[in-house]
Amino acid sequence: MGKIFVDACLGKPTPYTPVWMMRQAGRYLPEYMEVRAKAGNFLNLCHDPELACEVTLQPVDRLGVDAAILFSDILVVPNEMGMKLDFVKGEGPVFEDPITSQTDIDALLGGEEAANKLTYVYETIKLIKERLAEDKALIGFTGAPWTLATYMIEGQGTKTYNICKKMMYSNPKLLHAILSKVTQVVKLYMEKQIEAGIDVVQIFDSWAAAIEPSKYDEFSWKYMIEIADYLKAKYPHIPIIMFPKGIPAFLDKVYGNFDVFGVDWSTPMALAKEKLGKRYVLQGNMEPCRLYSKEATKECVESLASTMRDGRHIFNLGHGILPDVPVENAQYFVTLCQEVSKR
Repeated sequence: MGKIFVDACLGKPTPYTPVWMMRQAGRYLPEYMEVRAKAGNFLNLCHDPELACEVTLQPVDRLGVDAAILFSDILVVPNEMGMKLDFVKGEGPVFEDPITSQTDIDALLGGEEAANKLTYVYETIKLIKERLAEDKALIGFTGAPWTLATYMIEGQGTKTYNICKKMMYSNPKLLHAILSKVTQVVKLYMEKQIEAGIDVVQIFDSWAAAIEPSKYDEFSWKYMIEIADYLKAKYPHIPIIMFPKGIPAFLDKVYGNFDVFGVDWSTPMALAKEKLGKRYVLQGNMEPCRLYSKEATKECVESLASTMRDGRHIFNLGHGILPDVPVENAQYFVTLCQEVSKR
């Protein structure tokens, strides 16, 4: 049996436009909160293949989405490279000793050594594949090197990125050394995810908008494309989704060998279609807060369906689903996308 989501990623005709949601395995689901409580904390949940598998499958069973996305976190990569990670209540992820020098970079594990430490992720993928319906796809993912590097340099989430950007302008060589080392690990990490059984790769550049347009290719996009090229050379049949958040100003600069461009909610879908629709399948891009209202959801889904009627599209939100969205509204969104787009 074919997977409608994989077909859509490759631009093949499908009976309707498939749909999934970023962060669909998450806090808006009561059953997720039960499993998370059982795990004790967020990192324990990421490290437990049985529990991570369970929460990955919950939204597929509950909402009927066309793809599951592996439950994990982008920061397991720098964590397994040797950076001590804690999730602090109210603050989010915090690294104890941020990277400040070449000596710090040299002390990190690289390549195979780091990728081999992520066995719990590969075990989770194998369990999900055993239990996921044959017609549903499994999406594996990674953070883009730039997004990972921001956490590694800043030590935690930031609104200004001033430590990273100070490095970008005053010591670009050091920033490139970090980005390069992370890129080598991510290539092998994604390769091992594919070998474990994922059907599609998504690369999240959550902090793309922090870089000015003239520097974006040098410090982010070229590393994402290096990963895509590496994977496409070995696994040409595996679709790759790029999701750089908040870059409507850079759409003219998008290039590379990948299949799907994730459009965030700040970018008009008609603009993305005009600039990129001939080269890539487009994914997205409903404003996540529309899920608070069924009327607002319906308005957007119908508008997207109309804009993309003669284009190649995958329904999704323009960023992750929020923790206090009613489950029935998420269910309504998924069903509506599938119904509205049936040819």
